[in-house]
Amino acid sequence: MATETEISRAKANAAHHAAAVPHATSAHFISSRRSLNVTLSNGVEMIIPVDLVQGLSGADEAALERIEITPRGTGLHWPLLDADVLVEGIIHGAFGSRAWMARQMGRAGGSASTDAKSAASRRNGAKGGRPKKELAD
Repeated sequence: MATETEISRAKANAAHHAAAVPHATSAHFISSRRSLNVTLSNGVEMIIPVDLVQGLSGADEAALERIEITPRGTGLHWPLLDADVLVEGIIHGAFGSRAWMARQMGRAGGSASTDAKSAASRRNGAKGGRPKKELAD
């Protein structure tokens, strides 16, 4: 069981965090831009394309318009989609879980078309294509 000192320290830490880290004061969906507009407690407004956010990509406008802000402003919730996003994550550019973000980065990197990738593909083609995988004993 926590002591009174520990409880007081935890409350002080929570108050410090709430004052230091911006939280959402308003959020709404901009249908013409298919974007989310979030206003933070420090006055900053962020506009994020919803198709970059896990759980919101491809959702219909009616579901995207229904946004709830958590009581402390630390999260956003879409009840019709059962989707949640942390405001602090959005501030840092994390629009989903680590696994989801890694898949998005891999998808973007794999689809990138560069001169170096094209040249490597031509060299491999001249050698007979991609080398066959060798099976281990």
